[in-house]
Amino acid sequence: MSILGLKKKQPKTFKVKVMTMDAEMEFSCEVKWKGKDLFDLVCRTIGLRETWFFGLRYMVKDTYAWLKPDKRVLDQDVPKDSPITFHFLAKFFPEKVEDELVQEITQHLFFLQVKKQILDEEIFCSPEASVLLASYAVQAKYGDYDPNFHKPGFLAQDELLPKRVLMQYQMTPDMWEEKITAWYAEHRGIARDEAEMEYLKIAQDLDMYGVSYFSITQNKRDTELLLGVDAQGLHIYSPNSKLNPNKSFPWSGIRNISYSEKEFTIKPLEKKKDVFKFYSSQLRVNKLILQLCIGNHDLFMRRRKVDSIEVQQMKAQAKEEKARKKMERQILAREKQMREDAERAKEEMERRLFQLQDEARMANEALLRSEETADLLAEKAQIAEEEAKLLAHKAAEAEQERQRLEVAAIKTKEEKRLMEQKMREAEQLAVKLVEQSERRSKEADHLKQDLNEAKDAERRAKQKLLEISKTTYQAAPACAGPPVSPDSDASADGSFLRMDFKDSDMKRLSMEIERERLEYMERSKHLQDQLKELKSEIESLKLEEQQQHPNLCEKMPSKMSFFFRGLK
Repeated sequence: MSILGLKKKQPKTFKVKVMTMDAEMEFSCEVKWKGKDLFDLVCRTIGLRETWFFGLRYMVKDTYAWLKPDKRVLDQDVPKDSPITFHFLAKFFPEKVEDELVQEITQHLFFLQVKKQILDEEIFCSPEASVLLASYAVQAKYGDYDPNFHKPGFLAQDELLPKRVLMQYQMTPDMWEEKITAWYAEHRGIARDEAEMEYLKIAQDLDMYGVSYFSITQNKRDTELLLGVDAQGLHIYSPNSKLNPNKSFPWSGIRNISYSEKEFTIKPLEKKKDVFKFYSSQLRVNKLILQLCIGNHDLFMRRRKVDSIEVQQMKAQAKEEKARKKMERQILAREKQMREDAERAKEEMERRLFQLQDEARMANEALLRSEETADLLAEKAQIAEEEAKLLAHKAAEAEQERQRLEVAAIKTKEEKRLMEQKMREAEQLAVKLVEQSERRSKEADHLKQDLNEAKDAERRAKQKLLEISKTTYQAAPACAGPPVSPDSDASADGSFLRMDFKDSDMKRLSMEIERERLEYMERSKHLQDQLKELKSEIESLKLEEQQQHPNLCEKMPSKMSFFFRGLK
């Protein structure tokens, strides 16, 4: 028996790559696998239990299709590439995310998909709502806002707002970041799953949320319209408006939807209402529309029934998980708070330690300075003591000098008084001499005048005598010796007598003048000698006073200088 015959034949496989919103996975699938087998494998891999919202989507030419669960994978119109690429996405959307989405992974996948649709502008969102949604997205990604960690520019690499919103306003990225951060700072304490849920609660109120759009025509004239399929029902839109439908058919008001090749028929529950028909040219799109209608209607009916045991268990487990996580978050928050308090206390202790070290260092420096100061002060005290002794000695000398100066001052006062008295006497004498000098000068002037007059009279008399003599000598030869009469002799003697008298008076007057002059000169010389003696005595007193009291000369009366100027 051959060993090779016992081996089983290995099944053929093919490669598949499945891309979720935040991961990329590769699987090796068997050829016989149906779409449900691959879908269940992906759900088990990511831990998803709310499988009814999702599907595997792939691209076919210019449109997309969903992998059918009851048909082999390779028997469908999937790409023939290796590996075959599928996108794991939400196929159906809940009416109320807070009530229907149970698992955290489900919320996270919905959050990522809706966020991408808003950023890609597949869902219209106003600028205000975009900023608010971006703040919740930042809270979900970065946690609580910390100004010490989240510095300006930390959102520069994140795509948070649609390009349409960025282009609508002339604002810089820094300005947008500032607006988003202002909202982000208010979300402190919100966990990641709670922030994602808040994001979805705001997004579900947007007009284009969860709507799948298809181009249709209403009649043979090809009037273009848009068909929207969502969790609420069917909606008819104008081609240029995806926000406000022209007509809506809620699932609760639809009795039947029929499809025949390219024609769809919507029959209202009320028979009075008209049947609505529309056309779609592509068969693949028509099948997709029918799948979405059936799936959304089934979920609509399922929401209005009691939850299955599985869903109830899931909700109970989710509730317990949320409570547990809430408790963990509270414990974590307390621990974080305690850790922050401990860190702050540690920082405070370190700061206090550094402060105490600085204070100790400063105290040591102050101690060293005080020791140096004490040494310096001791040295200064010794110097001060020596200076005190020296000053005491100088004080004794100063006291002796003061006593000597007092005696000298008394002596100086007496000498000053005597000097002032002598000065007054000298002034009086000088005044008298000046007056006598002036008087003598006037007398001399009168005597000089009298002398000049006498000299003039003498000159005239001599002139007259010469004239008379000349006349007499000339008359004598002419008479030839006549006898002289007694009368002539008498007259001549008289003339000679008068002349002799005048000569004797002149001599006497000259002698008297000379005597007066000599007497005046002698008295003047005697006065000059007295003045020189007084001047020398005053100069000696001034010199002595300058030596004893240098400032005394400055206090001498101005009359002394006047007196000396008078002497000069």
